[in-house]
Amino acid sequence: MGKHAGAGLVRHFPHLATGFIAVLVGYTSSAAIVFQAAHAAGATPAQLASWLWALGLGMGVTCIALSLRYRTPILTAWSTPGAALLATGLVGVPMAEAVGAFLFASASMVLLGVSGGFERIMRHVPPSLAAAMLAGVLLRFGLGAFAALGEAPLLVGAMAVVFFAGRRWWPRYAVPLAFLVGLAVAAGGGTIATSEIRWQLAAPEFVMPRFSLATLVGVGVPLFVVTLASQNVPGLAVLRANGYATPASPLLGWTGAAGVALAPFGGFSFNLAAITAAICMSRDADPDPAKRYLASVWAGGFYLLTGIGGATVASLLAAFPQALVVAIAGLALLATIGGSLATALADEGGRDAALVTFLVTASGLTLFGVGSAFWGLLFGYAAAHALRRPGLGA
Repeated sequence: MGKHAGAGLVRHFPHLATGFIAVLVGYTSSAAIVFQAAHAAGATPAQLASWLWALGLGMGVTCIALSLRYRTPILTAWSTPGAALLATGLVGVPMAEAVGAFLFASASMVLLGVSGGFERIMRHVPPSLAAAMLAGVLLRFGLGAFAALGEAPLLVGAMAVVFFAGRRWWPRYAVPLAFLVGLAVAAGGGTIATSEIRWQLAAPEFVMPRFSLATLVGVGVPLFVVTLASQNVPGLAVLRANGYATPASPLLGWTGAAGVALAPFGGFSFNLAAITAAICMSRDADPDPAKRYLASVWAGGFYLLTGIGGATVASLLAAFPQALVVAIAGLALLATIGGSLATALADEGGRDAALVTFLVTASGLTLFGVGSAFWGLLFGYAAAHALRRPGLGA
């Protein structure tokens, strides 16, 4: 029995490691923005811990439930652009009114999902543009991995050597082996900030929502629009670019419902992830696309732990050297970036439009508070129509 259990652990280790890396990248890249948003709303330390509890619980449950339901690597996340918006928009806003805005934005997402409007919108996004947008979103991670080589040559160099050796001989274990080597080098060099780790469990703290027209218009509507355009649209495009035809409406509806349930505890938004989802959809997670959902299930389990652990887990992830996090994210996404570019540029007739999408997305352009992924799709779609020759059809 022990032998079978050991074999099972080895078989699922890539899923476990990929799920952990996705959560690691998600938390270390944007947890600080969530802290700023909570502080802008005047959150007490207990309320900040409650926010972490609610966000971890919501992401964990939706990742696990949706991935198992659709047998698809569905990763959810908080809205990072939404958190950035809240960090400025919630200054001077009472916490009760902030919670009212969270409820409004999430309920609006449920309505859009239930009505089928989101499905109709995404039906008009060509696969080449979706792939180009994904490549543009992920480009900075690939560049960052090699830029980090100049900051920490021993750490990143060792990780790169192990990664490419792994890709040659043990492709399923290339990413986790590179991560373990990075941890070993960082620990040996004393660059893991253990002094920053705080031991603290989170507990939910309920805040009764209060609705103010000014806060709903000034915070709730922008939060809904930014989350939809900058998170859910790219998130679904990533699924489509990787060949998954999961229905869009239930995904939007259930993530919105999680927000409605957890908003009073600080769960300001839940949406489809794009960057971290791409990690779970990579070949490194599993050579078989039909089994990659297991990586998202493991990620959901780690999200649940981050919710229970609250500030402890956030501080633990923050203790890792930045070069390690940047390098492992870039290495884990190399195959996805390459595959996305190949798909985006395969059709010569649509190559210019795909290139526009890629460049606009990679540029980091932000207009009206909406991020570059949305504008990349929009400009690429406009270019595709402008460049279409008469008589070729739609």
